[in-house]
Amino acid sequence: MARGRTFTQEFKDEAVSMVLDGPRPITHVAKELGIHDTTLGNWVSAYKRRHGGNVPEPAGDNSERELQLERENRKLREENAFLKKAAAFFAAENR
Repeated sequence: MARGRTFTQEFKDEAVSMVLDGPRPITHVAKELGIHDTTLGNWVSAYKRRHGGNVPEPAGDNSERELQLERENRKLREENAFLKKAAAFFAAENR
């Protein structure tokens, strides 16, 4: 069986947290990251098996509002990174 790309554990953990921390489905996150949705689904399933199906609560004494703002900030950073990649792609296409 042919093997595709390999990903670091850090990349996998970040991808899983993008799915579990927000309301976005696996397919949307996978498309943003340029990976197959089945691959990301397997990573999420493995994470849930390792952690008993529980999504970890963030450590610390953060209020619910702070947690909401952190999730929103993460989402906006991800969207910004995606838009930068898209702009670079279209700029290269026009050359």
